[in-house]
Formats: sequence, structure tokens, C-alpha cells
Amino acid sequence: MLRRNIRLRREYLYRKSLEGKERLLYEKKRKIREALQQGKPIPTELRNEEAALREEIDLEDENTAVPRTHIDDEYANATERDPKILLTTSRNPSAPLTQFVKELKFVFPNAQRMNRGGQVISEIIETCRAHDFTDVVLVHEHRGVPDGLIISHLPFGPTAYFGLLNVVTRHDIKDKKTMGTMPEAYPHLILNNFKTKLGERTVNILKHLFPVPKPDTKRIITFANQSDYISFRHHIYEKQGGPKSIELKEIGPRFELRLYQVKLGTVDQSEAQVEWVIRPYMNTSKKRKFLGD
Repeated sequence: MLRRNIRLRREYLYRKSLEGKERLLYEKKRKIREALQQGKPIPTELRNEEAALREEIDLEDENTAVPRTHIDDEYANATERDPKILLTTSRNPSAPLTQFVKELKFVFPNAQRMNRGGQVISEIIETCRAHDFTDVVLVHEHRGVPDGLIISHLPFGPTAYFGLLNVVTRHDIKDKKTMGTMPEAYPHLILNNFKTKLGERTVNILKHLFPVPKPDTKRIITFANQSDYISFRHHIYEKQGGPKSIELKEIGPRFELRLYQVKLGTVDQSEAQVEWVIRPYMNTSKKRKFLGD
């Protein structure tokens, strides 16, 4: 199993290293295609390669015309099977953190919760790979308050690091009757205001934690971005007075997420390349939004 994982990782890194060459070739083909369409002469620097490139252009279709990236490879098998998630915490979790993770187990369908004990991260990742888990979610705390969430996609990454703020669990709300029970149906997702390249990357990481729901499910999960803070809300709706009368009920938990790092490997790989990280000087640029408007 270890040799197989090393081989698969090596193949993935090799495919990733080809991206620069493929992108360069794609740009050359694009220039020739544009020149032919507009009736302009072929650029001087491409005249020696024109015959070979035109032959490749003739053989391309809509699937092969645009080069694939490592991002495509990371979630290539996501549509073939439902996600299978392992939830765990930092070591010696407090009672509020344990309660929060128990509630997250119901938020993510097909999730399994594991008591961390004395296990090392690398052991957890290897075990998850061996048992076909698609994601590992780690929740951290500071003095009994959940303050960090790490989502690591298996087998190759990416890993997203989020700060957790304003956590309100179902356990904190006294009036349990108004909330009702937590449904386990696959939810519909609302992903609002993720318009930049990084925002689309974040959406890709978050949406693949949830399987495809049935059209008639009445459970809704919302990730709404505002000023780079992602608000998580969890609702169910009921049509009590006919199709035009919809009653929306929040069933919790609720919290805010703040993305601060995306790595191209799994959480156990300290040498993994950093795709994006928030820097101290970025906090002063108030008007600049990284995820959306």
C-alpha cells in the first residue's frame, strides 16, 4: 500500500510538472488558430512549427483543446462515488469542541467521527487512504472555543485551512422544540458570492464534501461569502400553506469561516507547495476582496 501511494503521488507530481509545457503549447496553437480565423499572417516565431501545430489543431476536439490542470486531477473521481469523510479534533479536546464535532457529523453526510487519542496526523492520513476516505476534516480549539478547521482532500490534496469564528452549536440553544430534529437527507447547497479564481477554488473544496441530493429534499446548507468571511447556515423548509407559502427554519449549527491558506498536498505533507496564503500586509487592504465582491 505504501509503495502504491508513493507511485501514485509521483505520477500526480509528474502530471503537474507538465502543466507549464502544455500551457505554452496551448498558447502557440491559440495564436495560429486566431491568425487563420482572422486571415492574418502566421506570427514569425511560429512559422517553423506551423505545420506540426496545424496538424495537432485538426485532431483536437472540445475536450482536448483546453489543457487539463492538476485541479482537474484532484477531483477527477469525485462524480463516481459519494464523499466519505473522517472528522477528528486536536488532542485532548474540550467538551464544547467534542459537542461541535458531533454536530458536524450530521452536517456532512457519510461522515465518521474518530476520537483523536494519541494518533499522529500521518497515521490518520495513511489509514484514511487505505479505507478509501475522500476527505479528512480536523477541528481545532483555543481555550475551549473552536477556532480552526482544516479540510484535506485525499489522496493528493488540496488542503484548505480556515479560521472559525462565532460558533453557535445546537447544544447552546435552550429551546430545542423550535429547532426540531436534525435531518440526515443529502442537502441542497447555496454557494453565494464566490466570483474570483480563489473563490471558485474554495467552492470546489467545499462542494465536494457533500453528495448529490435528491430534487425534493427539504434540507439546505448555505455558504455565503461577504468580505472574505464565509457564513455557514443550515436550514430546512416546509410548504405548509401550499407551494407559494414556504416556512424556513434554521436548525444549526452556525459559524463563520475565514480562509487563510491553500496547500497543494495533504495535511501531513510539510513540504507541500503553498498555492495561496494570506499575508499580514493583506489585512490593511480593506477594499480588496480575495473570494468575491
